Amino acid sequence: MLDNNKRYLQLAFNYTLDQVSKILPYIPQNNRIFIEAGTPFIKIEGLRGISYIAKNWNGIVVADLKTLDGAVSEVNYVYNAGARAATVLGNAPTETLNLFIDRCRKLRMYSMIDMLGVERPLKVMLKLKKPPDIVVIHRGRDEEGTRGKMIKYKHINKIRGKYDVLISAAGGIDLREARSAIFNGANIVVANIVSPSDPWTGIRTDTDVKKMAVEFLKTIK
Repeated sequence: MLDNNKRYLQLAFNYTLDQVSKILPYIPQNNRIFIEAGTPFIKIEGLRGISYIAKNWNGIVVADLKTLDGAVSEVNYVYNAGARAATVLGNAPTETLNLFIDRCRKLRMYSMIDMLGVERPLKVMLKLKKPPDIVVIHRGRDEEGTRGKMIKYKHINKIRGKYDVLISAAGGIDLREARSAIFNGANIVVANIVSPSDPWTGIRTDTDVKKMAVEFLKTIK
């Protein structure tokens, strides 16, 4: 079970299995670190990519499905591949959200609602039969380059006022933003593993990834 009093680091892979095979062995095994099979990674590598991560990581593997429909089948697929957490988009139909949360609960997976593009996350939550385990407050990668586009931490207290859920912060997370996320009440920070040529913020593959992961853990402790 995740502890509401602990702070967690989620490291997201968004490219190929080749990148994962080179970087994953250097990430320190720690029960405060989740490994995410990012949406682009899943589209490139499919379920075999999730299976590879699950076989080589002794901890929680997150499948960033961003499900919009077909909730039960998609949860089943990634569970069988080894994922123990998965995401559904907050702007999916309420029926999809309810089915997703229920199926994750039955499989003892962590359900995550990604509020990317959702203006009023609490409004989404209020329609649900049961809350998810985790709510993701997310600034998308395409939004990172927009001046003044920030992670909307104001939603954290609104959600926490009604629900006992963990909150994850994602989108352009570096050490400074990680500190801000924790200060504003997040339980989980999501840092992307990025290539040197990428315009996005994250942990660059040409740096000491192990050292950076340790620095993140110290920062959010």
